[in-house]
Amino acid sequence: MASFPSSVNEKLIARSRTVGELLAPTSPFDKKCGRENWTVAFAPDGSYLAWSQGHRIVKLVPWAQCLNNFLLHGTKNGANAVSTRLPRQSSESGQKNKPCEHIIDCGDIVWSLAFGSSVPEKQSRCVNIEWHRFKFGQDQLLLATGLNNGRIKIWDVYTGKLLLNLMDHTEVVRDLTFAPDGSLILVSASRDKTLRVWDLKDDGNMMKVLRGHPNWVYGCAFSPDSSILCSVGASKAVFLWDMDKYSMLRKLEGHHNDVVACEFSPDGALLATASYDTRVYVWDPHIGVILREFGHLFPAPTPIFAGGANDRWVRSVCFSHDGLHVASLADDKMVRFWRIDEEYPVQVAPLNNGLCCTFSTDGSVLAAGTQDGSVYFWATPSQVSSLQHLCRMAIRRVMPTSQVKNLPIPCKVVEFLCYQI
Repeated sequence: MASFPSSVNEKLIARSRTVGELLAPTSPFDKKCGRENWTVAFAPDGSYLAWSQGHRIVKLVPWAQCLNNFLLHGTKNGANAVSTRLPRQSSESGQKNKPCEHIIDCGDIVWSLAFGSSVPEKQSRCVNIEWHRFKFGQDQLLLATGLNNGRIKIWDVYTGKLLLNLMDHTEVVRDLTFAPDGSLILVSASRDKTLRVWDLKDDGNMMKVLRGHPNWVYGCAFSPDSSILCSVGASKAVFLWDMDKYSMLRKLEGHHNDVVACEFSPDGALLATASYDTRVYVWDPHIGVILREFGHLFPAPTPIFAGGANDRWVRSVCFSHDGLHVASLADDKMVRFWRIDEEYPVQVAPLNNGLCCTFSTDGSVLAAGTQDGSVYFWATPSQVSSLQHLCRMAIRRVMPTSQVKNLPIPCKVVEFLCYQI
């Protein structure tokens, strides 16, 4: 296992270029609590950006037009100012698929967001499919919002209308994730220590409750083929679930504090987890081994210090779509871009009070949300992937680690395919 410190000569690390900012409106009478931007999300097709602006409000903005505004009007934009330059959607306009801005009042503090798109060939798992309230077509784009009161609300992105109100969690819905296969299977993670599986093609029917977490569940993420779910939570928990059998596959042990974020690599061969223990681990989820450690405190803290209030809590982690870069956001007011095969961050950017981050659909921009409801954007490291890496990703999309190790090829090639070199 490689241990990578983060405190190195700043001259060796490039600063990321700022692309833009969407600043939340402020009022002298606003309460600080409730303004947090816990989640930023991009639509699977890259058409929309959504974020929780605080005080129950979610903003949906056409991403291409947002980028154009940054180019035309500079990087600094108030979130309300953007709306003056973007067309609003009229429900009677007939332009259903034309990206237009929406401001959605969710009725309670928003903790989580997730986009979901439908593939008609993917049938509901419900036995009785003769009648459904909603019939989702190929052009359907949904937004799920997880609320402070335990409810999940499903919205039509094109019209901004509420479609479903899912009620079963008893505490905050901390994270949401749709299966990438277009089945509209939604998984929610909650402070009530459970994960719940919903079938939106069956009018939001709750299919299964996944139990096993001893404490709050902070986050969840599907593997690219939708077969495995990772869930992370308090008490150092990292669990992998078989989503065909709805059973636990294994527990990954190694963190020393609450684990708050997770994401699979685009080929499903790697899993990144972020923890309050100042570290990001990159795992081989198929065998439960830590392949990389990205440290945010140097020298590395002792387990006792890492398990407490160490002022280097890592809040978020995400994988770039090139499969080579990972972004992390920590309480030391820094955003870091890492290469999975290098010791130190390749780029950094300053950010105060960051809470979440995610790459745009094409991987060219990183978006990060803050405690005051704003969103900041940076250009991501650009590098042409090698032919070897592209071949590795193609192989790992269809072949788990155990099968790779049985291939009749040289050991060095096996190690490369398993991301061990």
